[in-house]
Amino acid sequence: MNIKNAQKEVDDWINEHGVRYFNELTNMAQLTEEVGEVARIIARRYGEQSEKESDKNKDLGEELSDVMFVVLCLANQTGIDLQAAFDKKMDKKAKRDHNRHHNNDKLK
Repeated sequence: MNIKNAQKEVDDWINEHGVRYFNELTNMAQLTEEVGEVARIIARRYGEQSEKESDKNKDLGEELSDVMFVVLCLANQTGIDLQAAFDKKMDKKAKRDHNRHHNNDKLK
């Protein structure tokens, strides 16, 4: 699935199951909340904090998908073609960073 299809799928879901998009500020707050849930799993599962028993069944993939869903909502409601924006970003990064990471001694 490409990003354009994902944006359409989210829009279709909103129109079929959700009454409407939450406003942009509400979605931004939701995005922050979802990123926090991802951070909690990463910090405890892969970082130095111990994982609480209640967090051990949390699904990182599901939480990342929650982040992606809200990002797609924000793109839809603000008129952003996220596929075009992502393609442009990848092209820019490929040109700008072509040798940057290969020449970084910290990564060797």
